[in-house]
Parts: sequence; structure tokens; C-alpha cells
Amino acid sequence: MIAPILPGATIGVLGGGQLGRMFAMAASRMGYRVHTLSPEEDTPTGQVADVEINASFDDLDAIRAFARNVAVVTFEFENVSAAAAEVAGEHAPVRPSGHILHITQQRAREKGFLADGGFPVTPFAHVRSAPDLDEAVRQVGTPAVLKTASFGYDGKGQRKVETAAEARAAWDAVGGGEAVLERFVDFDREVSMIGARGANGWMVTYGLVENTHRDHILDTSVYPSAVAVRHEDEAAEIVRGLLERLDVVGVLCVEFFLTHEGALLINELAPRPHNSGHLTIDACVTSQFEQQIRAICGLPPGSTELLRPAAMVNLLGDRWTAGEPDWAAACLVPGVKLHLYGKAGPRPGRKMGHMTALAHDGPAALRLACAARDAL
Repeated sequence: MIAPILPGATIGVLGGGQLGRMFAMAASRMGYRVHTLSPEEDTPTGQVADVEINASFDDLDAIRAFARNVAVVTFEFENVSAAAAEVAGEHAPVRPSGHILHITQQRAREKGFLADGGFPVTPFAHVRSAPDLDEAVRQVGTPAVLKTASFGYDGKGQRKVETAAEARAAWDAVGGGEAVLERFVDFDREVSMIGARGANGWMVTYGLVENTHRDHILDTSVYPSAVAVRHEDEAAEIVRGLLERLDVVGVLCVEFFLTHEGALLINELAPRPHNSGHLTIDACVTSQFEQQIRAICGLPPGSTELLRPAAMVNLLGDRWTAGEPDWAAACLVPGVKLHLYGKAGPRPGRKMGHMTALAHDGPAALRLACAARDAL
């Protein structure tokens, strides 16, 4: 048995975005202190943490000093180097491990890991050079999607390839570097499931969340989803298998495509809380952020019970184009909760916050959430 890290201890968070902010708020409520490290000042996490340290993730001396003053280190985004995770681990447990980050922060490694483990993925090929690209197109076929191997998110670093003749231009458009070519999936819907695994080996899963995207950025999430129970069971089995195979201590989100034929295919992994799980703050007994704290601190799991059906809508910087949104009008809509991230300088496509609505069923919650967003 691993001894628990009890309330009153200090948790270190590498990263300063909104995920860290919501994590820090949950940790504070449970009696923990939070230190955060990121290159920027006055970050969403730093605004609510006990200590904000400004340093590059490549500053290994700063990472060492940071880890010496906390009981456990976690992440609020994946793109922290393996070296940073390794030096932090010299002074405090790192959860999830740097090994997991190494796999999930690079698409080629992630796809290879999934395929080697027998997990359901779309047909893909690894591209390192122009000849690789030509062979990948022959192997995968078209239409396909070409994605950079590293540092791609919210649709950045990817291009659809309709025909073989378009492949070279697509590769140039995403930087001409290491990439993954995936067969295009004409899916029925996109769903995601969040699971957690504790330091002592327990595992829990939430139900499937149904997601819609706009311009490759998550737009709405509805929980519970409208998919069949058999898909819920299959997804939970996959998530649990991944939690064990990766030896996750923390939270893992698995994004799936559900095809018209009823097959679940893994799109991406995120070894951290996920945008589609933000509605658990208001809708579930235990939010994904509290679950992350329980997992990395060696506490028992929290109940994943859904209290009321919920829907979430993202608030992007586009909403500020005509000035400050009308928050009072949005808050007039019954059952709506407003979450803003404390970010300065809104810009198109930037996630500035979200709203969650609770109702008697998912579609009703979605109508309320969309009405509140429209009122802005």
C-alpha cells in the first residue's frame, strides 16, 4: 500500500492553464495547497494557486527546486519534456509518469502503442519523409487526414487529404516534418470517456459524453450520451485496459469515433482532465478534478454518480468581438453555471470559459446551455 498524501500537503502543477485552475480550486476545497510553474505570469492556475513560479519547462534547475517543495507533481497539459518529468521525479512522485507523457504527447508513438496493444484505432501510417508519405497514401488510402506527430491540438497541425495528388501539399502545410496519416472516418458521432486510476490501483470510469466540434475545437458536450448501453460497456472496458497498460496514476480521457456500423475507434488519449469532462464539476458527485487529486494523492476513489443530466458549451474569444459579453443575460437562463478562466486578451478560437446547464435530460440541458450562450 502506498501511504496517502493527506490534505494540508502541497501539490505541484506543471502548467498554468484552465485545467490547472479548476484542479487548484478542487484541491483548495479539499484542504491542499497548490504550487504552479509555467513560463507566463498571472496565469489561470496562478490566480488561484498558493504559489506561482515563472520558469521555462526547459529550466531543469527550476523544475528541481519546484519539486523539492511539493509532495507530488502532476501536469495540466501533456507537452512537458521527459527530462523535466525525470528531474522532478528525483524529489517527488510524478503522477502520471513521464513515460505516459512521452507516449501521449506524440501521435506516432501513441498510435503505435495503441495498435501494439490491440486497441481499436483507425488505419494509420507513420510518415518521416516524402517517400514515406507516398507509401502511407498507398497503404492507408484516401480520403485521409495528415496530422503532425507533435504539438497538434484543437485541429492545429492537420489537413484532410482527399486524393493522393493532394498529399504533398498537405504535408508542406503541416510543416513537412514527422507526421501520421490516418484514414478518414465518416463517423456517426464523437464520444469520450474519462477514467481514473489511483496510486493503489483502484479504477473508476464516468459514462460516455457526446461531443460536437466546430472548426476542430470542442463546441458542446452532453452527458449522458444517447448511445447504446453496449457502447458504454465496451468503452469502459477499453478505458480500463488503457489505465492498466499505461500504469496511469491520475485521470485519462479517451476520445472515440463511433462509426455508422457501431464500432468504437480511439481517436486520441489525454492523460489529464479533459474539456469534455468539465461538466462533471456541476453534474457529478465527484468532478474529474477531485478524482485526479484523489488518484495522485493515494486517497480512495470518489463516486462518479451523475446527479443530473448536463450539457456544456465552450466560450471562445470570438464572443468578445463586439465587446464584453452580457453575462447577466446568460445567467438569467435557469440551471446554467458560468465558469470563466481568468484569461486576458480574448482572441478568436481561444478558450475563455464554459457554461454548464443542468436539466431533466441531456437534450434539454443542451438547449438551455445554447440559449445562455446565445444570450451573450
